[in-house]
Amino acid sequence: MDVQSVTPLLAIAIPLVGAALIAVTGKHPNVRDAISVLGAGLQFAVVAAMLGHVRGGDTLHYTLLSFIPEVSIALRVDALGILFAAVASFLWVPTVLYAIGYMRALQEHDQTRFYVFLSLSLAATLGVAFSANLVTLYLFYEVLTLTTYPLVTHAHTPDAIKGGHRYLFYQLGTGIAFLLPAIILTFTHSGTFEFRPGGVFPAESGRGILLVVYLLFLFGIAKTAIMPFHAWLPAAMVAPTPVSALLHAVAVVNAGVFALLRVMLDVFGEGQMRALDLGMITLVVASFTIMMASAYALRLDNLKLLLAYSTIGQLSYMVLGAALLSPAGMMGGVIHLVNHSVSKITLFFCAGAIYIASRKTLISELTGIGKVMPLTLGAFTIAALSIVGLPPTAGFVTKWHLVVGALEAKRIPVLLVIVLSTLMSAAYYLPIVGRAFFRQPTDSQQQSGAGVSSPIASQPGEGSLLILVPLLVTAFLTVALGLYPRPLQELVRQALE
Repeated sequence: MDVQSVTPLLAIAIPLVGAALIAVTGKHPNVRDAISVLGAGLQFAVVAAMLGHVRGGDTLHYTLLSFIPEVSIALRVDALGILFAAVASFLWVPTVLYAIGYMRALQEHDQTRFYVFLSLSLAATLGVAFSANLVTLYLFYEVLTLTTYPLVTHAHTPDAIKGGHRYLFYQLGTGIAFLLPAIILTFTHSGTFEFRPGGVFPAESGRGILLVVYLLFLFGIAKTAIMPFHAWLPAAMVAPTPVSALLHAVAVVNAGVFALLRVMLDVFGEGQMRALDLGMITLVVASFTIMMASAYALRLDNLKLLLAYSTIGQLSYMVLGAALLSPAGMMGGVIHLVNHSVSKITLFFCAGAIYIASRKTLISELTGIGKVMPLTLGAFTIAALSIVGLPPTAGFVTKWHLVVGALEAKRIPVLLVIVLSTLMSAAYYLPIVGRAFFRQPTDSQQQSGAGVSSPIASQPGEGSLLILVPLLVTAFLTVALGLYPRPLQELVRQALE
């Protein structure tokens, strides 16, 4: 049932108000940080309240502004939108706590500015999740780019500025060159900007123009990091770890996948996707991205960079699952939006904890570190197993659905991509775990500072509770979603109906 409600606007307004209060209280760090945590908690509470309505069959609507009858800034909360919003808003809570511990431990500069833009980014993320039409989606999508740019360039180093420029070039460039024309062409050939289950294009629409429109959407939504428009994501790893964790493992990248899912389900529709064989085109692009990202990750020694390329491949798992257009495949693609988020944010949290404790960023430097940071590396192990796709983790649920979906769709080449990329993921994640827990630093490593006993370690051992608790919570969720996936599956099934 359609329900008019101001609640979606409230969920977006909370972090906006929070950002203003953070700016005002910047000279009082304890007050500022308390407002950040309170804002995160309040936003999640509002989203959780809407989740109950959506699961009961309601769709919430609110129109902010109408320019002309065909163009409006409007919000709609349905099952797919609330799924994305619930993930982002829930993970904002542990991320804010983690960020407080991280920023204070490293005595980072411009912390007030950091929290202001973090809050603004969450407001934009919820705007993407609750967009009722392509115009609203485009506006919040680009606002998300602009509000995350200061976070990417937070360090103000030459590398950070360079990475930020690349981030802007890819995001704004593809948005203007591809995404905006796709939206305009959609309107000219359908007469609407609205999202409609089953698609918006009339049956008489030309095959050629629809193919062009779809390709513009596919490559114009660069936040999916589909190759060759992926280089922004590794470049953005110059950002502080909390930014990498939330924005580049959850909010920004999930916004891209979410937008593409909207296009596939509510602009073209499953029937049009099949009729035009757009699923096959998408499968080829996603499979290529998965294999290339996995192959490149095998060569890397920098931990955060490895996590970045792993994310590129995992995002294409979501796209690949949806493009299979089979019930299990689509379930696997959408459910991975959640499963990947909790697993990858755990890995980023652990990478940041390791850096705080030892100032180490290279995998080759992590020999034996599991013995002095067993909880952190234990959480890392759980999340790594999930990304690989092993039970009893959330990632196994994803892989199971994708494998079944590939068999349902009779896409044997896709099945081979899933199997090979899984083996490659194991090949670059499991050695990290083995090095951390089962190898001893050599004398030369200890003398060069590569062993965990090196005197350069600023805080040997586990991090503070603000660092440790968030990563243990997300690691626990990684297992919980693997053992009890049914509630999530029911919500995803509702989103795909």
